[in-house]
Formats: sequence, structure tokens, C-alpha cells
Amino acid sequence: MLSRTKRIATGALALSLSLSMTTIGSVQAQSPLPGAGESVDSQYIPPQVYSPPSSSAAQAGSGVMTGQVSHDIIPAQKLLSEGKYSEAEESFRELLVKDPQDLAATVGLGISLAKQFKLDGAEEMFDRVLLQNPHNALAYAGKAEVILNRLQSSSMTIRKNRESYLKQAEIYAKQAVSLAPASAESHFALGRVYQEQAHLDSAAGELRTATQLDPHHSYAYSALGKIYLSQKATPQAVDAFKRAIELNSGNSGAHYGLGSAYLAQGDIDQAIQELNTSLYQFPNSWPVRMELGQAYQQQGNTVAALKEYRQSIMIKPENATPYLKIAEIRESKGDLELALAELHSGLTQMPYNLDLRQHIAEICLKLEKADQAITEYQTILKMGPNDTTAIKGLSKALCLKAQKQTASALLASNDYEQAMKSIDEAVKLTPNDMELRLAKAKLMALAGTKPDINEIGEPQNDGERLAQAEALMAQGDFQKASADLTQVIGNLQDARQAFAVGDVAILIKDLDNAEAAYKKAQAFSGSPKRVERGLTQIAKLRTDAQENVKVGDELNKKKQFDGAVDRFRKALSQNPKLAEARYGLALALEKSKKPTSAELAEAAAQYKNYLVLDAALPQKDKEKFEKLIEKLTDKAAKEAQKESKRKG
Repeated sequence: MLSRTKRIATGALALSLSLSMTTIGSVQAQSPLPGAGESVDSQYIPPQVYSPPSSSAAQAGSGVMTGQVSHDIIPAQKLLSEGKYSEAEESFRELLVKDPQDLAATVGLGISLAKQFKLDGAEEMFDRVLLQNPHNALAYAGKAEVILNRLQSSSMTIRKNRESYLKQAEIYAKQAVSLAPASAESHFALGRVYQEQAHLDSAAGELRTATQLDPHHSYAYSALGKIYLSQKATPQAVDAFKRAIELNSGNSGAHYGLGSAYLAQGDIDQAIQELNTSLYQFPNSWPVRMELGQAYQQQGNTVAALKEYRQSIMIKPENATPYLKIAEIRESKGDLELALAELHSGLTQMPYNLDLRQHIAEICLKLEKADQAITEYQTILKMGPNDTTAIKGLSKALCLKAQKQTASALLASNDYEQAMKSIDEAVKLTPNDMELRLAKAKLMALAGTKPDINEIGEPQNDGERLAQAEALMAQGDFQKASADLTQVIGNLQDARQAFAVGDVAILIKDLDNAEAAYKKAQAFSGSPKRVERGLTQIAKLRTDAQENVKVGDELNKKKQFDGAVDRFRKALSQNPKLAEARYGLALALEKSKKPTSAELAEAAAQYKNYLVLDAALPQKDKEKFEKLIEKLTDKAAKEAQKESKRKG
């Protein structure tokens, strides 16, 4: 009779421990935070690495608590299984008053305390058991649970020592598995530790073992469901959570997980129903509040969403997601300053959070607070020197600043030099990133510098071809530049890259290829407004260039060559491949009063460009221009000699 009672007690305790080890933990696991009753010492020192005792084969294999076991313990265990933790605590304490040596009651008390986040008391109970029986597997599993629960504290000390806590929990859980390899609880404890360490494959293996050893282990199924959810295996996650709820409808973590899975599938109503069930069972769960906020936000109920996000922050203020979500809602309503204030509030809790700083910088750009945006991007780059998103943002902020003040003032500061250095380093790591190439092209245009063709070498990828095209356009080698860009556009794989190439092509004024890039972006189902904006800009550049050519032609006819030169140069700044502008400029330079050697040489060069750009020119006319070019080149050389003598 006694042995049968022991088996019942041991099985019930295993069930109670499984109930106690709910899905709780780090931000990555998205699990409930303790409520207001949490008793975590903010000055708690991370435990020293524990060396488990040696044990005989018989001891290691038992994993069963020793001590007097009575029928009286079963009602206390039932209270645990029903989630009545404070009542279970009282019941276990009454049992220990009757028999202080009852190790089953001591472990039960430890579990009920741990479930209520009375962690110091729980740890004391488990230590008391291990002092009498250093080979008690459930006590080691309980100690691992206590450490996992401590990790949910907002204490900066605990947050900074997360890795050492997890290492100690891993040692305790492995000792539990070593002592009781056939214990579902031991494998569950180790699986939860691996889950917190983000070793998801190992965690899934341990949790599956737990479900095989105990097919009724609700919390092993819900923990396994969370792993499936993080791996985007939503159907498997739904099945695991439903099985967990079928085994124990009071498993709040399973309801939360199922709600998250439904939300991932777009079933918002069912998601809200499951999340509210979880919240009813555990009102102080920050991830449930946050997930419920996201469900309401997707439903369009922003008032309810804001309420849930704020509740989540009140419970766990050092989680970045709700701050970002509140800012997203504020931003959608046009309240950029309020959005910025929300993000700065989060930054006080998490000064090293890159997502918060990135979003702050982006909003500063929208508010045209260039200096603040530059500061944020520079801070991000100090934390991660090769953050390409920050580098691209920094280039935008610098361009914005240049619009508000003279470019020379900006270039005199350290901001430009640091940005160019960051871009060059990033381009070395990701040479085919078109947006990085665009950022570099913008900054170089800002400085008035051109890429050096000799530094580029033979292009090895599309990013380098884009850079070479920019250099060739600056040198007037329009055909080769156009060929490079045509090849790049032919290789584009998505709208984002196509827009970046189109922007670079506009920047270097290769309007034909810019138009081709935007149209390819449109074929990729890119933003119609973005395409329309780009094509409109191209059309305006072409129209303005043609207008300047008309005016230049009129000035040439009136022999007002200086004014004509200015008009043709303006036209070429808008469309360098406009053949009529090249011809008009060459003519104005040639016919100007007393042209210098430099003007004559440029006239010859512009006639050459005209021959290249006007493919429809008859052969007879080409030969005529070739003779004129030769004549102007000789004249320029002779004039240069005269100028040299006059200077001498």
C-alpha cells in the first residue's frame, strides 16, 4: 500500500512541477512576466557555477524523493494541478508542520512558491531537499526553474548577468536528467533552458522527449509550440498548443501561444479570444498584453491597442516592441513629435537598443531635424560600424543638412568625412548593395567630386558596374556608361534595387536608363507612386533641357555667345546625352569673340560628343565634323603656345 502511495505521490508531484514550469522567460520566448507579487531581490548575485555531486548508479537512476509520504499530500498536489498556488502553499506548510522531514511536501512547497514568484523561498525549499538528499532530480529541476523565473526581473544586475544565470540553470537541469533520465520533468527543464539560450533544435529535442515520457505533459507541448511558432511553422504550432490546452485548459501559456499563432494566420477574432483567455488566467503577462495590442491594432481599434501596449510597458518597461508599436500608431496619425517622445521614453530603459535609435533617426529625418538624425545614426554606427541601414540614413541626413545650409559648411565639418569612410567600409563588405552605391553617389555629388575610374578597376559585379558608369558619364564616355547601366538593369531582381539604380541614373543624368530602371521597378510591382514620381522627374529634366537648348539656339543666332554657352551648359546639366545641347555649346564656344585655347579645345571635345550622341547623323556630315574637330584641335594648340608666350 505504501509503495502504491509513493507512486501516486511521485506522479502527482511530477504533474505539479510541470504545471509550475509554465512558458516563462526572456523577450525572445515572449512569455509571461511575474505579477506584482514577484519577490526578486534586485541585488541578487548570480550563483556560482555548481559542480554536481557524484552518485552511484542506483542513486542516479532513482530520481524519486525519499522521506515519509502520506495520503495527506494528495489534496495539496491537486491544488497545484488546479493552479491554486497560494492554497497549495498553505496545504504544504500544514503538512510540514506535521512532518518537517517530508521531502515530497518540501518540494511541493518549493514548486508552489516558485509558481507565485516567491523565488527566494522556493530556492530555500529545494536547497533543504538537496541537503538531505543530494540526488533528488525534481529539486534540481526546481532550482533550474527558479533561475529561469529570476531572468524575468527588471533588475539591471540580473539582466547584465543573464548568461551566467542560464549556465547555472543548464547545470542544474542536466544534473536532473543525469539523475532521472526517464523523468519528463528533467527533460522539460533542460528543454526550457535550451529554449532561453536560443538553442532551438536542442530545446525541441528535449521537449519531444518530455512528451514521449509523459504524453500528458501540457507545458512541454506549449513550449514546443512556441519553438514551432518562432520557426514560422505555424500549423505545427497550432497543433501543439491545441494539444496543450486539451490536456490542461488552465495552461495560460498555451492560450497565449495559440492566440499568437492565430494572429500570424490573420485570424484576428480567434486570436483575441485566446489571448483574453490567457489574460484572464494570468493578468500580469506582458507578452500577452503586447500581442493583444497587436491584434487590436490590426483590427483597427487603436484605442484598445494603445491601452494594451501601455499595460505591457508597465509590467516590463525594458521591452522595446510596445514603444515601437505606440510610435507606429502615433506616426500613422501624423503625430511625429509624440511618436518621437514615446521612442525616447523607451530609450531611457534601453539606451543600446538599435531598433529604437533607428526609428528615432528616421522620424528626425521626417521632421527635418538633420542634426539630431546625424547624431543618432553616428551613435548606431559606433555600436555597429557596418550597419548599412544607418549608413544610408546618415547620407540622407547629410543631404538634408546641406539643403538647409551651404554645402561648404557641411563639408568643413567631420560629419561628411566620417560618413564617406563608413560608406566605403560598408561597400567593401557588400559591394553589390545598390542603395549603398546610391548613398555614396549622393554624398559625392554633394561634395562636387567624381569617382576615379582608375580606382574601380575591372567591374566584378553590378555594384561596381554602377560605380564605373558614374565615372564614365563624368568623363563623357556615354556609350560605355550606358552599356554598363543597361547590363545592371538587366540583372535586377527586385523593385528596391531597381529604384536605387533609377535614382543613381537620375543623379548622373542618364535619363534613358533611369526611365528603364523605374519601369522595371514597376514590372516588379513596385510602388506606383514611387515610379510615377521618378518618371515625372525624368520628364521634367528632359523638358527643361529642351527649353534651355531653344533659348541657347536663339542666343547663338543673335551672336550672344556668352549667354548661349550658359544656356547650353544648363541644358547639359539636366540631360548630358542631349546631342543638340552638345552641338550648340560647341558652336557657341567656337564662334565666341576671341576664344581661348581652353574654349577651342572644349569646342572640339563637344563636337566629338555630338558625333557620338547623334547616331542618325549622315556619314557625309560626320566627315565634315571630323575635319572641323581636327582644325579646332590644331587652332587650340597654337593659341595655347601664344598664351604661354604672353605669360612669359
